[in-house]
Amino acid sequence: MKISVFGIGYVGVVSAACLAKDGHEVIAVDVDPGKVKSINDGLSPIVEEGIDDLVREVVAAGKLTATSGTDFAIKNTDASFICVGTPSAPDGSVGLTYVEAVCRNIGAALKDKAGYHSVVMRSTIVPGSTERCCIPALEEASGKTAGEGFGLGYYPEFLRESTAIKDYHDPGLIVFGTMDKPTEEVLTALNTALPCPIHKVDIATAELVKYTSNAWRAVKVTFANEIGNIAKASGIDGQTVMEILCSDDKVAMSPYFMRPGFAFGGSCLPKDVRALRFLARSTDTRAHMLEAVLEANEAQIARAERMIEASGAKKIGFVGISFKPGTDDLRESPLVALAARLITKGIDVDIYDPFVQEAFDSGTPGAGRGNDGIPDLKDRMVGDLDRLIEGSGAVLVGNYYKEAVDKLKAAASNRPVVDLTRLHRDMVSNGTYAGICW
Repeated sequence: MKISVFGIGYVGVVSAACLAKDGHEVIAVDVDPGKVKSINDGLSPIVEEGIDDLVREVVAAGKLTATSGTDFAIKNTDASFICVGTPSAPDGSVGLTYVEAVCRNIGAALKDKAGYHSVVMRSTIVPGSTERCCIPALEEASGKTAGEGFGLGYYPEFLRESTAIKDYHDPGLIVFGTMDKPTEEVLTALNTALPCPIHKVDIATAELVKYTSNAWRAVKVTFANEIGNIAKASGIDGQTVMEILCSDDKVAMSPYFMRPGFAFGGSCLPKDVRALRFLARSTDTRAHMLEAVLEANEAQIARAERMIEASGAKKIGFVGISFKPGTDDLRESPLVALAARLITKGIDVDIYDPFVQEAFDSGTPGAGRGNDGIPDLKDRMVGDLDRLIEGSGAVLVGNYYKEAVDKLKAAASNRPVVDLTRLHRDMVSNGTYAGICW
């Protein structure tokens, strides 16, 4: 392919050199004449493991050149990657000054280009930036329509400094969104040989995946540091603790807990987070993240409460009351806490939970174990889901039971359904159906 890369910074240099190494004809573009000269002289303008030899090799092979001329780059390539910086604005928002300027320059060059050209954003920009900033700038300058007169896509990079070249060939994550088939085909072809699944999504989702990835890394560093601080104050080696934790890919590294939904509960997580927080306080160690975890969990329960109140229903049918499906354990169940709040406000609550029901029906001594907020729990239990739905003004889906999905999906067509677990991936908030995070 013939590809132009706008921005001879960290991402731009690595991307341009690696694309050239793969056999593509690449033109790097930048307003800085020093960077342009550096590339054309076979020298890397950045410091990175292996980049000096790579730039020297691909420039010598005639696969990589640099220019400051946007018109020249657009005329001689079929796709452009925008890799300019997005530094924080004074108010903390993403700075789009460079992105908008490049889009306008590319748009002006596209105005007189007869052939189809794909413009692909690689800069890190918050969801909606492509739609609000990039597309208007490109369309206004070119007089063409995005997705028709020229191609458009968002294709975030996941390159880590010091291992960027290795990451280019094995990024761990490939995701992109496009507005048109030709641009999708370009990005698919570039990634087909890489050892990662390709996720094709809408542009806004691709934008958020990039931010989520970076934020998650920051959260992990902060959490590890917090555990390290607590460990040190207690005379323990925090690095050993985290190394052992990371060896567990069944629970600690499991995607099970990375699924947006309702609050956590049960006999372990709430009390253990509180205990660890108390340990930190007792050793005069600040535990900012642990404090935030409990605060955020409480906020998620309050969020569900507001959603139910917004339905206006005076009688709510709870589907699930235990802290997770498959158990009758009610200890610190966020669903119990939610039901208790509603009952206190005068809202009637009935409950369908096959596992709690089984405990009551079989006369299990521990039936209702852990319930500390719902008065007359046994009397509120409804063994038949159809009867629960028909007798409720609104339905609250707290736990996922496979056998209940079809009936609950049907119920969402004729009464408010507040879903905290997601009945099906094709369901999003609309009309009488409201998902807590979707």
